[in-house]
Amino acid sequence: MSEREISVLLVDDHSLVRRGFRRLLEDAPGIRVVGEASDGQEAVEAVGALKPEVVVMDFALQSMNGGVATRRIRELYPETAVLILSMHAEPSYVRTCLEAGARGYLLKNAMDLELVSAVRRVAAGEQVLDQRLGELAEATDPASKLSTRELEVLQLIVHGKSNKEIAVVLKLSVNTVSVHRANIMQALRIHNTAELVVYAIRSGLVSIA
Repeated sequence: MSEREISVLLVDDHSLVRRGFRRLLEDAPGIRVVGEASDGQEAVEAVGALKPEVVVMDFALQSMNGGVATRRIRELYPETAVLILSMHAEPSYVRTCLEAGARGYLLKNAMDLELVSAVRRVAAGEQVLDQRLGELAEATDPASKLSTRELEVLQLIVHGKSNKEIAVVLKLSVNTVSVHRANIMQALRIHNTAELVVYAIRSGLVSIA
């Protein structure tokens, strides 16, 4: 048995899912769930208040997705490890989260023992990638070329924000947002905003919740 407890914050927008993961983790020796959050912004705030050692977080969250929330957490609280637990196996999701600083990515249908082991491993500084993902994180689909910042811009475009509004939200210049928008369209080989929105939603690149 571990001599110390690993503190964990659970982040998922479904309370029943959080309840199930809480029961699973707290049944494992040496792991203690210190809190829960239901969206990305709440997760960032909870990490600041609770200082968990590990955040177990879904990707598809309201207000900001798991990739964006991971980047914010890692910037503000670099001592906290993030483990993404998602139903999505698309390369763009995996790559986005790993680039944002996530220490692990598991699929939600992982076996109970896999999740417990993954929490312990990321707490110990290891990187964990669900073996069923194979080489997905290295796949070279067009969306994998997008940076974390470009995915942030894309999410706001899908939510109908103008370049000026995006600039305010992300604290960028309007010109920088315009450059990001152009880079996104070039990377995805898309030529207008309507097509961009449809592609982003169908491919699961952004959350529309």
